[in-house]
Amino acid sequence: MNLTSTSFNDGSLIPAKFTCSGAGISPQLAWSAPPAKTASLALIVTDPDAPRGTWVHWVLYNLPAGTRALPEGLPVLGQLPDGALQGRNDFGNIGYGGPCPPPGSPHHYVFTLYALDAKLNLPAGATRAQVEAALPGHILASGRLVGLYQQ
Repeated sequence: MNLTSTSFNDGSLIPAKFTCSGAGISPQLAWSAPPAKTASLALIVTDPDAPRGTWVHWVLYNLPAGTRALPEGLPVLGQLPDGALQGRNDFGNIGYGGPCPPPGSPHHYVFTLYALDAKLNLPAGATRAQVEAALPGHILASGRLVGLYQQ
């Protein structure tokens, strides 16, 4: 699957608007059609450059299979109107938490979208570890988008 954004290009800087230096809202995302047997989609956003190990910025799962995009500024709710669920990020909050690295070199923010052959049997507020534990045997395809940000 091809994951893209009108908010930033793959490998380019994420605008401050989507970080803790700005409004901290989620960026727009869009993707190509997943495989025919897709039952749901899941998105995990991480910063592998964080000082204390990979930092989780967003966990979103059980997106309807027909979804092809997320708008900018997705509401910070456990359950979205379309039934999708948002998990807990490493800031301890539900939904998107924008990049907020310490001063220094740029960090890489990895947006990974998974097409799954099932909905995940998890409640709203699940962690990345819980979602990833439910993924094996269900991934049909995936796509990746990487943005950079530095303070």
